Amino acid sequence: MNGPDSVAPGDLRDELPDDLNTEGIVGAYLFPDNSRRRVPGGIYLVLAVVCLVLYLSVGDSSPLVNGGFGWAALTLGVMGLLSITSGWRMNVDEKQALVEAQRAIGFPVGHASAQQVWHGLRSRPTWRVLCYSTEEPPQRRGLVLVDAVDGRVIQHLVEDNPEEWASS
Repeated sequence: MNGPDSVAPGDLRDELPDDLNTEGIVGAYLFPDNSRRRVPGGIYLVLAVVCLVLYLSVGDSSPLVNGGFGWAALTLGVMGLLSITSGWRMNVDEKQALVEAQRAIGFPVGHASAQQVWHGLRSRPTWRVLCYSTEEPPQRRGLVLVDAVDGRVIQHLVEDNPEEWASS
């Protein structure tokens, strides 16, 4: 058997880490916190310092160290700072975001869903909440962006539901 699904016993396969793999989860899913971005940011900064020290101490006198080490130090430093400053700690979960969304739209919510997205250059975590009113079929819908760090409503839109629902 030589198809794409055939795997020899010793072959390595890519797979998601356990905390990101939603297969087989029963119950509520806990979203990983964005503050995990600080770990690679710290690694980038350590590598930037190593590159900078090598570049400044050895300079062009070595065939192994050249101006690329200076550029690598600069690039790694910028990426490290960006990773660390975008490692926001999420203080608002999706249930709290649904509560804030209902307050913002002003009608009782029937069906709703929350999706984690990122906002802005420093990737601030945000909940995008889609809400439908309680009528059957729903007469109104709302889209609310809730900041996952401090819980404030960034933006919201409420409109009559334009979707055509087949009666069952």
